[in-house]
Amino acid sequence: MLLDGKNATTITQAAQALAAGQLVAFPTETVYGLGANAASDQAVAQIFAAKGRPSDHPLIVHIANSAMAEYFATRVPTFAQALMQAFWPGPLTLIVPRRADVANAAAGGQATVGLRCPSHPIAQALLQACAQQTPPVLGLAAPSANRFGRLSPTIAAHVQAELGNELMVLDGGPCQVGIESTIIDCTRGAPVLLRPGVITPAQITAACGLALADNLEATAPRASGTLDAHYAPQAALRLMDAKALQTALDLLGPDAAHIAIYARVVLRTRSERIIRRRMPNDALACAQQLFAVLRDFDAQGVRLIWVETPSDGPEWSGVLDRLQRAAAA
Repeated sequence: MLLDGKNATTITQAAQALAAGQLVAFPTETVYGLGANAASDQAVAQIFAAKGRPSDHPLIVHIANSAMAEYFATRVPTFAQALMQAFWPGPLTLIVPRRADVANAAAGGQATVGLRCPSHPIAQALLQACAQQTPPVLGLAAPSANRFGRLSPTIAAHVQAELGNELMVLDGGPCQVGIESTIIDCTRGAPVLLRPGVITPAQITAACGLALADNLEATAPRASGTLDAHYAPQAALRLMDAKALQTALDLLGPDAAHIAIYARVVLRTRSERIIRRRMPNDALACAQQLFAVLRDFDAQGVRLIWVETPSDGPEWSGVLDRLQRAAAA
């Protein structure tokens, strides 16, 4: 059920559904999320079932503002507060110690919980409407609204294609960021990067005054989107440098088919059956379109997707992370 997310009546309807224990998909600035009342383990269990997601793989809890973190967290370190001040609302998730009596299912049974305050106006309106329900819904557990391990949705139609027409989906148009949030663990005395996004390590350090610590501990919290294989299209994806791409095309010659290429360089091919899309030179622009491009390749029935390996610069780390995990799948 696709609904206009900009309509106030629709927002109220969605908040009432969430308060009643139902699922609602909604846009954030990163990707579309599949939301449930984070304080209800029964409601959250429906997320795991709908996605086919292991119940010990934690979800991110979305809140309307930093003050609501107190409901889910036993404490918020000073440097985490600085990061909230700098980047919330926005594409940053902070892992903090969890209150033992809330969000157990959403946290995958861990003693920590990931919190994020999204900046998308529809997400904000929905969270604020949820807080007005009786009893109030103070946070939404909301992983990406797709089957587990597959490409995240960045438009409402992607959600419907993955999860069906019966699900209530608030349509907010294309997501602005396009890849999931940066995740920082704040439970070990210093910020630890668990998942890169569009917020870079240098920005984290500048905002909180602490350098990122290495993620070397075996006891590090589990976090969303950090499995080796994730974000995968249906076609097999391979990362290649520009020289390897051109060599492969030369070897295949005019018989090359069922292949899509996403690259910054201009490549020569004698086949008319190769599908090509140019990768932007700007990392933010690439992140915004990445999942939609890969979905479009799948829709055209290709069997192989060849992607030019992005730069290893910090601004590309989020895109490179998603592509490496997609290739591992």
